[in-house]
Amino acid sequence: MDLNLLEQVNPVFNTAKMTVFQLAALGDKDAAEIVEKLNLTFEQTQNSATSKTSPELMALNNIMLETRYRTSVAIAQHLGYKTIVDLPCGYTPRAKMISQKGITYYGLDLPAAIAEAEPVILSMIDEDKQSLVHFCGVDATNGESLKNALKDAEGPLCITTEGLLMYFSDSEAGALCDNIRMLLKEHGGYWLTSDPEASLQYLLTLQPIAGERFKEILMQSLNRVQDKSDVNVGKNSLNVSSQGDTAQKMKNAMMFLASHGLKAERIIVADNMPELKSFSSITPAQAQAIKQNMQKCSFWKITLMDTDVEVDTDDLKTKSFDMQASVTNDTLNLCLKGRVDSLTAPNMLAMFKRVKAKNELRSVVIDCSELSYVSSAGLRVLLIMKQECPNGVKLSGINSVVREILEQTGFNSILDIAE
Repeated sequence: MDLNLLEQVNPVFNTAKMTVFQLAALGDKDAAEIVEKLNLTFEQTQNSATSKTSPELMALNNIMLETRYRTSVAIAQHLGYKTIVDLPCGYTPRAKMISQKGITYYGLDLPAAIAEAEPVILSMIDEDKQSLVHFCGVDATNGESLKNALKDAEGPLCITTEGLLMYFSDSEAGALCDNIRMLLKEHGGYWLTSDPEASLQYLLTLQPIAGERFKEILMQSLNRVQDKSDVNVGKNSLNVSSQGDTAQKMKNAMMFLASHGLKAERIIVADNMPELKSFSSITPAQAQAIKQNMQKCSFWKITLMDTDVEVDTDDLKTKSFDMQASVTNDTLNLCLKGRVDSLTAPNMLAMFKRVKAKNELRSVVIDCSELSYVSSAGLRVLLIMKQECPNGVKLSGINSVVREILEQTGFNSILDIAE
C-alpha cells in the first residue's frame, strides 16, 4: 500500500518522528543514525503549521522525552521481564538496546511507521541478535491484530506504552484496556505506562522552565501537538490532568481500569529516573525543582484485577474432611478442615489437577487453622502441588499437632510455613 495513504489515514504517525529527532539531539548515536537514514530535519519534526519551537519548549520536550524513555527502561529492568512489547515503538532505537541485553523485543506500531522503521533499525542490529527482534504493524484497538503479532511470544510480557493514550477517545482507551487484559491473561506479565499522568508530569516539568511565560509556552505546546496529530488530545478517562480535582480524576482513572478488569500500582518517577542529559540545557535550580516535582508523578504498573473464582468442592466432603477452594489470578486458595489422609488425599489431588488444567497456577496458599491431621498421603499431595507450581505451597494457621508432623517428616523445610 502507498505509504502516503497510510500516513493520511493515521496522522499521529508524524509525532513518532519528533521523538527520534529529539533523542538524536540529546546525543543518542543510534537515534542520530536513524535520523540520517530517514533524512529527517528539525523543521519537519519539531515545528508545526502554526507555531515554531521556542528554546523553552525544546528544553521541555527533551526533558519529557528523556524522562519517559529512560525511566521506563529503568523500571522495567527493576521489575524484570522476559519479553518487552513496545507499543507504539515508533522510530526509536530501543530494539537495539533491548536485544543487546539478550531480551526478546516486539516493536508494534501503525503500519506506516513499521514500513519505514523496520528496515532501518534491523540494519543496525548485530546479525546474531536479529532473531530476538520482531516488528509488526497493528492497530492497538484491534485485539486480533495484537494477538496475531504476539502469537509466538513467550511470557511474561512487559507491555510499554508512551504517548499513546493521549490520542484516544474513551471508547478507544477502553478497547486498548480490553486488549491488554486479553494479552496479560494469555501471556502473563504487566503493562507499564506513563500515559495516565503524562499531562500532570508535563505541567510540573514546564513550571520551573517557563516561569512567567508558563501560559504562553503551554499554549504553544498544545497548538504544536494538535497540528502534528490532527486529533483532540488528552480527552479520555485515563488522562489525569492537573485541572480541577486531580485526586478525583486519579480515582476515576482507576475505576475506568477496574471496569475493564485491570488494576494499577503507581511507581514514583523521581525514585527511578536516571541522570538526564537534557538537564544540561537548563539551570541547576530548574533541574532540582523538576526532580522535586517528579515526586508527585508516577508511571503505572497495570496488572489483572484480583478475581476470586470459587471451586466446587461438594464432592470432596466427608464426615472427617471438608474443604473450601477458590482461584485468585494464578493462585489456588484452600481452606482445609479435619483430616487429610489416605481416604481424602486422592480426592484433594484430583481437585488440584482439575483446577490446574483450567488455570495457570503458580502457587497454592492453604489455611490450616481447622486442619486437625495430615498423613503421609496428604504430605505427598502437598509435595506434588509444590513441584507443579513455580512459587510453591504456603501454609498458614497450623496447630501444634500438624506442626509436629511437618517437623518429623522434614516438610517444615520443604514448604513455606507462615509463623
